[in-house]
Amino acid sequence: MLIGGELVPSASGRTVESTNPATGEAIAVVPDGEADDARLAVDAAQAAYEGWRAIGPIARAEKVRQLATALRGATDELARLESADTGSPITPMAKDVAAAARRLDFFAGLATEIKGTTVPASVEGFHYTVREPFGVVVRIVPFNHPIMFAGSRIAAPLVAGNTVVLKVPPQAPVTGLRLGELARDIFPPGVLNIVTGEGATMGRALVRDRRVKRIGLTGSPETGKSIVRDSAEQLAEVSLELGGKNPLIVFPDADVEQSAAGAVKAMNFGWQGQSCGSASRVFVHETVFDEFCERVQEQIGRIRQGDPSQPDTTMGAMISQAQYERVLRYIEVGRSEGGRVIAGGGHPEGEVFAKGFFVEPTVFVDVKPDMRIAQEEIFGPVMSIMTWTDEDDVVAKANDVDYGLTANLYTNDLARAMRLIPRLEAGFVWVNGSGEHFQGLPFGGYKQSGLGREESLEELLSYTQTKSVSILPPNRWL
Repeated sequence: MLIGGELVPSASGRTVESTNPATGEAIAVVPDGEADDARLAVDAAQAAYEGWRAIGPIARAEKVRQLATALRGATDELARLESADTGSPITPMAKDVAAAARRLDFFAGLATEIKGTTVPASVEGFHYTVREPFGVVVRIVPFNHPIMFAGSRIAAPLVAGNTVVLKVPPQAPVTGLRLGELARDIFPPGVLNIVTGEGATMGRALVRDRRVKRIGLTGSPETGKSIVRDSAEQLAEVSLELGGKNPLIVFPDADVEQSAAGAVKAMNFGWQGQSCGSASRVFVHETVFDEFCERVQEQIGRIRQGDPSQPDTTMGAMISQAQYERVLRYIEVGRSEGGRVIAGGGHPEGEVFAKGFFVEPTVFVDVKPDMRIAQEEIFGPVMSIMTWTDEDDVVAKANDVDYGLTANLYTNDLARAMRLIPRLEAGFVWVNGSGEHFQGLPFGGYKQSGLGREESLEELLSYTQTKSVSILPPNRWL
């Protein structure tokens, strides 16, 4: 782990193996940090804070840009490590490294946008606001895109002048710890600290530390709620990017081939469906339903599931045995509730799949909106396709879940799209597109999908707090 500028073992000496989900083989031994390690990391971040804040935004931005450059230089290595640690295909993992570097550069470029305002509140006084950092920030990132989230989610707090303790995912810690090695010679000791721990002890100790003033999580709703409870004592400010059960609505005027390809893309089969943005609920107008299902089956047939280390593989393995078993249970639940599988539905056959946690890309039809597979986030490669006839009814069904992260519309009628966008309870809506994030466009959810927005100026400013200042003449009351 990186604590106070040094690469250190856990305080207890405990370690844990990280395994390749595609083979079951151990690929690394990493520290298993606990509460003592959390305390040491916060100690280091607290000690480094004043010095880091004092160097100013331009100098901080330059350090962040140096980290982006270091990531780009290690792209091949990080992609190989990421693929082996997550079971995801190596080609998109290289794109994740590029995305992390790009977002580091993006936030570095916004350094001078941390602005206050002047307020003409009186004739004789000078009234203005400034934005100041919180101090020690904790960022907790998930297993589905470890290096992308590790790199990009530290950018805004660092540029804003905070010091950071980054907790990397225990299911896939290797690239996050490698990031610590790359960052060690770039940032002053304690500015960035990177820790890992297999159980909940590490995370709970971090968010309960009274010196931690700001917390950001990308993870599950259950973890998000736990963090809110655990941080309540010190009233830390919290942002949460959580789960999703996202709808994709296909209208009868849409291009069926395009919308079917978009639905398969939006399901994020390239990450085995392990994405909070996956469009796992697809609502297709009855007049094009049969053709749409045929086109989806064709698209599924083009997916190359196999050895994640091979460049032509487009779908890999689930992150862990627990997640693998969870997804298979949901597939059985879907069948027992009356759903019919038209693609996939189990563990793929073949020697390459024998030892890994592979689940076929799976598509259900005959699904009712109140079934568990249409209501609960599976976080796996399971898509449900449903039919609809009435516009008001499909909007109601699209909104009738606890989540509100993203939504997708496929239609050639711009007026219809503009009419429906305000009615969809989602933080991000794509029209005739799926899953692509655009630089500077805020990302975040409604309802159980989270609090706050990221990937934008809004994220950067959320790592500052506003101070109001009034300067008055000394003889004002004489």
